[in-house]
Amino acid sequence: MVEDEGIRRYVAHFILWIGIAIVAFPVYIAIVASTQDNALIANGQMSLLPGGHFFEVYYQTIFVGTSGSTREPVGNMMLNSLVMALAIAIGKIAISIISAYAIVYFRFPFRMPIFWIIFITLMLPVEVRIYPTYKIVADLHMLDSYAGLSLPLIASATATLLFRQFFMTVPDELLEASRIDGAGPLRFFWDTLLPLSRTNMAALFVILFILGWNQYLWPLLITTRDDMQTIQVGIRKMITTTDALTEWPIVMATAVLAMLPPVFVVVAMQRLFVRGLVETEK
Repeated sequence: MVEDEGIRRYVAHFILWIGIAIVAFPVYIAIVASTQDNALIANGQMSLLPGGHFFEVYYQTIFVGTSGSTREPVGNMMLNSLVMALAIAIGKIAISIISAYAIVYFRFPFRMPIFWIIFITLMLPVEVRIYPTYKIVADLHMLDSYAGLSLPLIASATATLLFRQFFMTVPDELLEASRIDGAGPLRFFWDTLLPLSRTNMAALFVILFILGWNQYLWPLLITTRDDMQTIQVGIRKMITTTDALTEWPIVMATAVLAMLPPVFVVVAMQRLFVRGLVETEK
C-alpha cells in the first residue's frame, strides 16, 4: 500500500510538472523574444536562448514606446490599467458589501425583488449593454477619462450575492450583542461585519483586480487618445498588419510587463485569497 501511494504521488507530481511546463513555455518564449533582435524574429530565426537586448528593449518599451500605430510608452499604459483595475476592484467591493448589508439587515419594501433584480443583471454582460452605456458616458463627457474607464464597470451582482450569502451565515447573537452595547447600524457594520469579511474581500479583490486589468473591449471603445489607453489595447495596436513592420521584441516585452501586476497581486494576497475561498467558520 505504501509503495502504491508513493507511485501515485510521483505520477501526480509528474502530471503537474507537465501542466506547468505547458503553461510556462509560452511565457518563456515571450521573455526570450523580448531580448532578441527584431529581424531574427521576423525571419523566423529566433533563438530559444535569451538575447543581448534586454535592457535596451525594456527601456524603450517602458519609457519611449514604439514607432507603430501607438507611440505611447508602456509605463503610461500600465498606470492607466492600474488605476482602472484598482478603481473597479475597490468600487465593486465597496458598493457590493453595502448593498448586501442593506438587503440582509434592513427591512424595507420590495427588499427581495430588488435583490432578484440585482441578481438578474448577471445575465447582462458588458457586451449586451455596451451601446447605452457608451451613450451615457459620452453624454456625461467622461470619454478619455479614468471615470469613464471604471465607473460603468463598478456594479457587481456577483460580489453582492457572495456578500449576502456570507452575511446570512453570521450568527444573530453578534447583532444582538451589538445592540446591547448600544452600537448602531453603522457601528455594527464597521466594527463587526467588516473585520469578519476581511478574507472574503481579499479573495474578491484578487478576482476583480484581474478582471479589471484584463478589460479590453470597453477601454478600446471609450478611449480615443493614446495617453489614456490601457496596456491590453496598447498590445493590439502595436501589432501591425505586416509582420516585418511589427516591433516584436517590444510587443513581447509589453506582454511580459502586462502579466506582472496580476501575478504580484495573486502572490502577495495568496493566503488571504485561499482563506477567503475555503473558510467556513465564522
